Amino acid sequence: MMFKNPTPTVDIIIWDPNLKKVVLIKRANPPFGWALPGGFVDEGECLEDAAEREAKEETNLDCRLICLFHAYSAPQRDSRQHTISTVFIASSSGELASGDDAKDARWFDINSLPKLAFDHAEILDNFRTIYIEGDAKLFLRKSWKSSRT
Repeated sequence: MMFKNPTPTVDIIIWDPNLKKVVLIKRANPPFGWALPGGFVDEGECLEDAAEREAKEETNLDCRLICLFHAYSAPQRDSRQHTISTVFIASSSGELASGDDAKDARWFDINSLPKLAFDHAEILDNFRTIYIEGDAKLFLRKSWKSSRT
């Protein structure tokens, strides 16, 4: 019997708490637009290694994972295929520069973001709610409701 399963991915919220900014990349491949750094987990790779690798490839930053943030699994979150993304929060060092499949990479104020690809607006809205504002109850209500839509 052949099973068609979701594909594991990672997304990384690279956060500078002093500047209140996050790193976004401008995607070079469809779907186009601004997005969190991230991508597919390679066979034989753990989630943490995939997150650090994708961040380095797309932003040139050396990231230190702070914590696992949340998982997003809505079947329509990626128009290409059903993915399950594990999202990490990270700090960074180094010089920001686009690489791999990123046309551009920039720091954005968390309260002034461009239109985002995938479900990354929802992810960053949840990040603001739980991580910055500290309202876990609101985050859980929103995320359970929205991830099942």
